[in-house]
Amino acid sequence: MKKKFLMLCALMHIIILNAQEFSNYVNPFIGTSNFGATNPGAIAPRGMASVSPFNVAGTQNTLEKDSRWLSNPYVNENTFLTGYSHVNLSGVGCPDLGVILFMPTTGELETNHLKYGSTYTNEVAKAGYYSNVLSKYNIKVETTATTRTGVSRYTFPKGESNILLNLGLGLTNEEGASVKIVSATEIEGMRSVGSFCYYKPEEAYPVYFVAKFSEPAEKYGVWKTPRPYKGAEAEWMVYNGKPRIMEGYQKEVVGDSIGSYFSYNFDKPTQVEVKVGISYVSIENARENLEKETQDLSFDDIYNETATAWDTQLSKIKVEGGSQDDKVIFYTALYHSLIHPNILNDYNGDYPKMATRETLNTTDTRFTVFSFWDTYRNLHALMSLVYPKQQSNMVKSMLDIYDESGWLPKWELNATETTTMVGDPAGIILTDTYLKGIKDFDIEKAYEAMVKSADALEDNPLRPNIETYINKGYLTSEQRGAVSTTQEYNATDFSIALLAKVLDKKDDYKRFSKRAVSYRKLFDKNLMLLRPRNADGSFYEPFDPLAGANFTENIGFIEGNAWQYAFMVSHDIKGLMKLMGGQKAFSKQLQTLFNTDQFDMANEPDIAYPFLFNYVKGEEWRAQQKVQELIKTYFQNKPAGLPGNDDTGTMSAWLIYSMMGIYPVSPGEPLYTITTPVFDKITIALDQNYYEGKTLVIEKVGSKDDIVKTIQLNGKAHKSYFINHSDLIKGSNLKITTD
Repeated sequence: MKKKFLMLCALMHIIILNAQEFSNYVNPFIGTSNFGATNPGAIAPRGMASVSPFNVAGTQNTLEKDSRWLSNPYVNENTFLTGYSHVNLSGVGCPDLGVILFMPTTGELETNHLKYGSTYTNEVAKAGYYSNVLSKYNIKVETTATTRTGVSRYTFPKGESNILLNLGLGLTNEEGASVKIVSATEIEGMRSVGSFCYYKPEEAYPVYFVAKFSEPAEKYGVWKTPRPYKGAEAEWMVYNGKPRIMEGYQKEVVGDSIGSYFSYNFDKPTQVEVKVGISYVSIENARENLEKETQDLSFDDIYNETATAWDTQLSKIKVEGGSQDDKVIFYTALYHSLIHPNILNDYNGDYPKMATRETLNTTDTRFTVFSFWDTYRNLHALMSLVYPKQQSNMVKSMLDIYDESGWLPKWELNATETTTMVGDPAGIILTDTYLKGIKDFDIEKAYEAMVKSADALEDNPLRPNIETYINKGYLTSEQRGAVSTTQEYNATDFSIALLAKVLDKKDDYKRFSKRAVSYRKLFDKNLMLLRPRNADGSFYEPFDPLAGANFTENIGFIEGNAWQYAFMVSHDIKGLMKLMGGQKAFSKQLQTLFNTDQFDMANEPDIAYPFLFNYVKGEEWRAQQKVQELIKTYFQNKPAGLPGNDDTGTMSAWLIYSMMGIYPVSPGEPLYTITTPVFDKITIALDQNYYEGKTLVIEKVGSKDDIVKTIQLNGKAHKSYFINHSDLIKGSNLKITTD
């Protein structure tokens, strides 16, 4: 009997290991250095709540939030931690959120985070789990999360201990909070956040929370630190600039630098679990989110459920072959691509309406964090291929935003429109999704919204200076980023034309097809580059094609220079080739970009450029060689293992596609270009609610080198380095031979 029991235990252990084989490859520390802006905190797939270590406050740290532009709550090089934040962004370029910070301490109560902060050791991060040990207090901290609740387990030593909630600290540029102690085991409150990229401070908004503790506090209270006053008034204020401790206080406290504390005196080492429910609608909804998602579950129960949820999502793509590090960087990239866009609606379906924040309700999923200038290039195409139901709900969220605000989103964040970056990219995503076969949304409404943003001449938040663009075909040097913005408008107009053709809107098809190639008017045949023109039609002088690299300001381009935008017309490569004098001239100019180190792997405008060699017959090997080189150089299994900001999963999506051997080179078109896979076999589980086939299999045959010799689709020779989406989702086998 004992032998059978041991065998059963061993079998169960194997089953558990196999069930978690995908999440075991995730290394959440990748991207936490080199300004990748990811964090190793615990989060569920698409989670509203996350629990991240917060180590960017205090001059003890190498990179500190108040002395420089810093958009992430955690930096791997830093060593001084001041708490664990419960709403966070991953891979963004501007500071926001990073608030509702809890911190366990021991000894006497201290409310100044620069004094109670601690160094830490023994960091562990997995999908849905993070832990460390606070050196100053010998407290082990473990964190996990459900979709809308952050969960922590603190292992305290014997003696006096505290759990602090600091509502004055965070990444957001907004201030203001409230807190109320409900009982010895519960607190509730609100923190104001917003002003992403310092835009639209008038749209600051609240995030609500309810926290419950597994152990009742022996003492509790709140603190409030007023700003220092000067002059005669200050002479009367004995508490001027000093924290006021209000023990046992159970009324609401409002202010900027406020917090609460729960204090204990343990007679032996003790674990306390803290569950923090989050909502962007109300305290009542935050409490319901907490109760519905955590119920009476323990920390371990919750972590196991979240780990299983991650495995379910990550298992949609199975890779075979490659090294251990290859699998780690691949599945970590897939993990990062499943963080944003994330869920905005509460458990009961409530969510805040755009801008006015009235409470609305959905029976689907309302998504948020739409960083479209980044993600239209590859991430949403990846969602359409692998997670079409999620992509469908993202598109429906976009159309709901249109209903609520009158405009499609541009860079939407928690029901505010930040209007960050340039262009009008939402239409590209709508077209791309529909043409890939995801059609369970209102396409006529989508088309109406796209055309509105493309044609509206007055008060158009998506296309500033639209009248100049329509009249001249380009923006002029008087407008910021005139050339690159023209290119972005062209790309969206191309997608509108594609959709117009499918919907049999013939006049619109002709009109937008013509508009889509107006960038040609900016081509300088002497430089073979695009160049800004003045209002009178003359080229802008003096013009430096190199100006604008490394995010410096320049005339004509946003976050890049003339070289980095030279080929960002993937919808009209044949037209660009003609301007440059043919395929050979095009290939030579493209190779020059790489030879002169003008290619920037860390930014979006040129990330498709390595694949453009596939448009030149006989030069496809250059694409294969360059993509492999970029993977090895910029994507590694270490904290600095991203080339820079992950941009809510865009860089991760680039890596996923590149390692699989296909890439959506022309956003909006249901088309992929082919290169050499890293793995021997990739199996994508297709959603049969949307696609005909059960799986898409991509195989690499041969190990001599990475140069493609032949391509086969379902056993038949495929003569092109381009392949239609429709050919891949029938249950296809794409075989790429390198021998």
